[in-house]
Amino acid sequence: MIPELNQSGVLPPFIPEQGPTNPAGMAPYRSTITEFVSRYAQSPERITILRGLLEYRQKLRAIGITHGFQWLDGSFVENVELNLGRPPADVDLVTFAMRPTLDLEIWKGIVNDNKELFLPNESKEHFKCDAYFVDLNTHPIHVVSNTRYWFGLFSHQRESYLWKGMVEVPIVCADEEALEMLDRGIGNA
Repeated sequence: MIPELNQSGVLPPFIPEQGPTNPAGMAPYRSTITEFVSRYAQSPERITILRGLLEYRQKLRAIGITHGFQWLDGSFVENVELNLGRPPADVDLVTFAMRPTLDLEIWKGIVNDNKELFLPNESKEHFKCDAYFVDLNTHPIHVVSNTRYWFGLFSHQRESYLWKGMVEVPIVCADEEALEMLDRGIGNA
């Protein structure tokens, strides 16, 4: 469940009633893609970004990336319209997933053939996603290091250092239903 924004216009880093030591009440908040779309389809700009996100996720699954989850964050999950007077430009995300193959040469070929999924500048251009990938098939030391980095980066606003939360969505979810929701005009746009 995605909690309401706090008085600072961001997701709280934890649900105050549950405290910061209860894992069930702290970020990243587990959600479904349909809940995420329903929550954030509030303007034409946000809907465009959500369509890009859904396309990005579909292309990940098409190349065999199905076992994992994504952390979604950035100004997209904040009230950036009120706080900064502008719509979000993209959604920040990190995909934590198993590779579809253990053969490194095949994997390198998949990455090279799908650079728009793995190079942030290209994913921004194609999908409005500032996207990064953490390979869960690597050594646990690297997984922990990457997780520490992304959690540290995503749990604070870049400019103000305000502590905030993020959303976690499984890669395999009801994306078709989420797209249908957008097609039906869900949200306040």
